This record gives sequence, structure tokens and C-alpha cells, in this order.
Amino acid sequence: MEEGARKSFSLAELAGQFGGTVIGDAGVRIRQVAPLETAGPEELSFLTNRKYQKQLATTRAAAVLLSADSADATQLPRIVCKNPYASYARIAALINPEVRPVAGIHATAVVDAQASVAASASVGPCAVIEKGAQIGEGAVIGANCFVGRGTRIGAHSRLHPNATVYHDCIVGERVILHSGVVIGADGFGMAMDDGRWLKIPQIGRVVIGDDVEVGASTTIDRGALDDTIIEDGVKLDNQIQIGHNCHIGAHTAIAGCTGIAGSVRIGKHCMLGGNAMISGHLTIADRVVVSGGTLVAKSITEPGTYTAVFPMQPHAQWLKNAALIRHLDEMMERVRHLEGEVKKLKGK
Repeated sequence: MEEGARKSFSLAELAGQFGGTVIGDAGVRIRQVAPLETAGPEELSFLTNRKYQKQLATTRAAAVLLSADSADATQLPRIVCKNPYASYARIAALINPEVRPVAGIHATAVVDAQASVAASASVGPCAVIEKGAQIGEGAVIGANCFVGRGTRIGAHSRLHPNATVYHDCIVGERVILHSGVVIGADGFGMAMDDGRWLKIPQIGRVVIGDDVEVGASTTIDRGALDDTIIEDGVKLDNQIQIGHNCHIGAHTAIAGCTGIAGSVRIGKHCMLGGNAMISGHLTIADRVVVSGGTLVAKSITEPGTYTAVFPMQPHAQWLKNAALIRHLDEMMERVRHLEGEVKKLKGK
């Protein structure tokens, strides 16, 4: 939305719609959101981390979102709420509504006669929709997208330009697939036969629930036999690889460059940090947090935070520690031998 056309909202209106208590001038009007450091006179900012609290003294923001324990940290007009970051997200969405294209099929799109496209849906330039595909009400299929035969795209979902959904997959409602996403490519299934790899047909699907977001250039492979399943509310960052037959539980969030091998089952409300690596055929319980860069090589059965990565060190120090790690088994044997000698001495 252009700056001049952006609507403003009073603090009272925002608190009334999203919850919270206004302290100070409830009539202050807000046109945009911004960080404390750069916010201007008609902008709303927020504080979620106490290490930035000193910026409240210098910010030029018109008002701020705060939690109850920081309510007295500033004299600026403010909305005190339970979760300032979530309130910021909702207010930002209100002020910056998504611009959706008008309904209709572009003249250059290729839509099979046996595909079904809702009248309220939008199909962009050079998009391809194959036989038997179904595009739901209010869905947006961006320029150069591909929707394979028999695939279903749910109501109000959006495929950004150059997204690809292979045949027979199911995409739920209000799903966002960003550019470069590939849903339903073959999983990496190969059988060794006489010194050569034999491709195993991947006959499952990818089934994506409602309110899922998939970041740019993320790939989700179709199942080998059963389906690959992404449950409701899952949020996937950019450049993630999800192998065949994986099952990702509802409202799990996975950060960029994570690699998940085939047949992994991840529980609900989990969080995986960037560049995590999950070996195949493992199970991760509900409400597990995996730190960035962590290699998970065995199943996790209890909720909690799991980390397996060295903190950054000067290179020379890292080399010394790495040398020690290489000899851990030898050192352990020496310790066991010494313990045995100590027992003998105690016996004498």
C-alpha cells in the first residue's frame, strides 16, 4: 500500500481490536510499525527484550507495545499487553494488508479443460494447471507457477511466482508457498543392484494442512509409499529440505537450511534452529527445541532443548580441542586402565 493511502489507527482502536491496556494518550494515531531505534512520530514500536530497554529513552516512536513488567519503563503513550511481539505482528498485518490480484485467469495461463478453478481465484501469467487439478475459492496462483494433475489447492492459499506443486498433492487452506518452492518431487529412493543404483518409484503424495507457510526454495519430497505430511500451522523457513515420508506435527517451526532425511516424525510445537541436521527414520517428541547447527542422530523422546554444536573459538584453540576429541576413545581406555590400577592398589 502506498504511504499516502495507508490508514491510521488510534491506540484505543488497536487495543480494542487486539487487546491490551492503553496508558497515556489513547488518541495517538499510528500509520506504521518500526523498531525503537528508527521509529518516527507516527509509528508504533515494541519492546520484547530487556537489553533494548535503554532505547525507550531515545526513541522517537509515537507509542510502544510493552509487557506488564515494563509498563513503567517509559512515559510514552503505550499499550500494555500480554505478548507485545504477537500484538506487533497483528497490528503490522492490519496496517500492511496483503495486496491480492483480481480474480480471473490470465490470457497466457495454460489451464486444462478438465481442471477446476474457482471463479474467485486468480491465475497469473504463464501459470500451468494440469488435468484434474482443483483451485479453491480466493486462491492465488502466481506467474509461472505449476500445479500438477489431480492436485488440490485450498481456499485462499497463495502460490508466489515460480512455485511448483507436482501431481496428486494436497495443499490446505490459507497456505503460503513462496517462490522457488517445490512440493512433491521424488524422494531420494534408490536400490543398489549389481553395482548400479535402481530408482524406486515414489508413489506417495505430499499432504499439507491449513495455515502452513513454506519459505522460498524449500523442497518437500513426496512419499515413497505413504504420504509426506505437513500438519496445520507449520512454518518453514527458506531453503529447507524435507525428505520422503516425513511427518511434521502441527505448529512446528523450522529455520532455514535445515535438512531432514526421510521417514522422520517430528512432533507438534517443535522448533528447529537453522542448519539443523536430522538423520533418517527418527522420532522427535512434541515441544522439542533443537539448537541451530545441531546434528540429531537418534530419536528424542522427551520435550526440552537439545544442542550438539561447538561454540565459536579462535581457530588455533579449535584445532587443539579437535585434536583432543579425535583421541577421546584412546584417553578413555587409559582412564579405565588407571582406574583398574587404583583398585588394585586399594586392594593391597
